[in-house]
Amino acid sequence: MSNLKILCVHGIGHQEFDLDWQPRWDTAIKAGIAQWNPARTVQTQFLAYDDVFEATPMTPHGTVEGIGRLLLNSFIYGIGDIFHRRRGFRDIPEKIKWYAGMVTQWSENENLRKKCRERLQKTIAQVQPDVVCAHSLGTLIAYDLFVHPPQKAGTLDFKFVTFGAQIGNPTVRGMFGGYITEIGPQFWYNLYNQKDEVFVVSLRVPSQAYLQVETLFDEGHDAIGYLTHPNTVARVWRDIATSQAVPSQLTRRAFAAPQAVKKAARKPAPPRALLIGINDYPNPEDRLEGCVNDVFLMSSVLQECGFDAESIRVVLNERATAQGIRERIEWLLSDPVPGDVRFLYYSGHGAQIPGYGPGDTVDRLDECLVPHNFDWSRETAFTDDNFFDLYSQLPYETNFVTIFDCCHSGGMTRQGGAKVRGVNPPDDIRHRMLKWDIEKEMWVERKIDSPNRELETEFTGESKAKRRLGRAVNLRTLPSKEYDRARQQYKHKGPYLPMIYQACGENEYSYEYRHGVTSYGAFTYSLARILRRLGHQGRGITFSGLRDRIAKDLIELGYQQDPCLIGPGALCSQTVPWRGSGSRAEGKKK
Repeated sequence: MSNLKILCVHGIGHQEFDLDWQPRWDTAIKAGIAQWNPARTVQTQFLAYDDVFEATPMTPHGTVEGIGRLLLNSFIYGIGDIFHRRRGFRDIPEKIKWYAGMVTQWSENENLRKKCRERLQKTIAQVQPDVVCAHSLGTLIAYDLFVHPPQKAGTLDFKFVTFGAQIGNPTVRGMFGGYITEIGPQFWYNLYNQKDEVFVVSLRVPSQAYLQVETLFDEGHDAIGYLTHPNTVARVWRDIATSQAVPSQLTRRAFAAPQAVKKAARKPAPPRALLIGINDYPNPEDRLEGCVNDVFLMSSVLQECGFDAESIRVVLNERATAQGIRERIEWLLSDPVPGDVRFLYYSGHGAQIPGYGPGDTVDRLDECLVPHNFDWSRETAFTDDNFFDLYSQLPYETNFVTIFDCCHSGGMTRQGGAKVRGVNPPDDIRHRMLKWDIEKEMWVERKIDSPNRELETEFTGESKAKRRLGRAVNLRTLPSKEYDRARQQYKHKGPYLPMIYQACGENEYSYEYRHGVTSYGAFTYSLARILRRLGHQGRGITFSGLRDRIAKDLIELGYQQDPCLIGPGALCSQTVPWRGSGSRAEGKKK
């Protein structure tokens, strides 16, 4: 059996000055291989690149903007325990800010990135490795090479192991146009530790040649902790030691979280749906009447559309906490393959929650769903920050539709008793979005600078400073021309965006409708009625046509709410893939 050649690419921190790092990596890798194949000879070689960074100083402007952006994203999205333990931006240790500086130095300077790519490419040509192992900043350098240009898995004759990877960080992903693509190595293993505080996030890649392995340990970003973790030994080193062309099929309980198990090539699964409804909010003034009815109505319609009952999950009232919703959406969007149909429905209150940025100043408004335990904190809200990482990396051929029967303009009671599905913030939260106008001697709305004014209003709202649900705004960090150039260069379409139906416009209200003595959301009732009627008639309808029919229905019912459809333009004109079969009762009614 030939020698196993492994090329190692170190991470952040001038490790080349540490004389022990290479022997420790060498020992850890060889010990893992030896557990499965003691006779296999392992040769480790190491890439040096610190000199490239030392010869390329960072610009002061790039330092401030880039580090701030990277730290802010990590603070917003709760990356690493460090950001859960500390209140704000100023409390982040200098060590973490220094790490951010090195990542920023690499990301802001294309000439530096090119030199790093050339150094790694030359070393790979010389070494001819069987495996490339990269840690931290090294994962960015390696991925950057492998997407220049993007290639199908198996094009390159080696396997790729990443750990402590910042590739999925929103700021970094934004550089690549907001989407992480399949790359050329035979197989890509990513070791993920949720306790790693150095800008590391879970990474989802739409490829059959990719596997994320959970490697939870307390030392956070430590390379040896990753390399010697039991799951690494059992999953990665076993495959590599035995020279398997594809990873061995091991049970998901033993070695990895469900989303970390290799997705066997398969046809699309049966359609999957998650339905959320909340009537019984803790505050009596916030309680609604029709949301649970909406969920049962939508479940019946979806089953008439061909969804299996066992593929529809429901969460209601006190069980629909922020954490409960997140866990169930993980199920909804797990293990996707092209052609899968996924459906998310929410009926309840919506809100807008101000968010803090650098200097503990409010710098954005986040649209959010209002879980049962919502208390106007980020931990109890469900914003796009909790959501984008699950949908933005879906295969483009996935059919994911979301329906939000709520509004984000505050709550009130409509004349005649109809309830509105939105809640007003308490005064201390409202104060964050106000300022005192000395000349007018009155409170006025505070203006917030937009992070990207080139984005359309559908993405950032009329204020251009809002993060709207399902739009992946945080991955649109590049100006439009650079964003389009990145998508073309890396051969993708940008972040996956779901088809989004919202019950009303940005500054409108979503109302409840009383059908005799039974309450429903006016939007949901109209949606279900139209789908059943079309099913009974055996007719199809486009996504945009369905929106128009619902809008007409709501006007006829006397509701001043204009439903919205947001999604890729080409898809809006396509036929809805599900429609009700229709019932005799519905057919006779009209």
